[in-house]
Amino acid sequence: MGMPASEIEALIKAALPDAQVTMTDLAGDNDHWAAHVVSAAFAGKPRIAQHKLVYAALGDRMGGELHALQLTTAVPN
Repeated sequence: MGMPASEIEALIKAALPDAQVTMTDLAGDNDHWAAHVVSAAFAGKPRIAQHKLVYAALGDRMGGELHALQLTTAVPN
């Protein structure tokens, strides 16, 4: 099954319009991804809150279409 990087990126950017998203396919199957997301929306929030914002953007696709997501987040410099 899997989910293309462009779709994951579009969902994240819909929720966090200023986000810079870098996707890496970890297994070559569109099912196991690493995402690095940079957004000003993360400013002042602990890492877990930052991750929750990204996971909320993906909704119920996590665990379904998108099996695994290794996530790192950051605030722009």
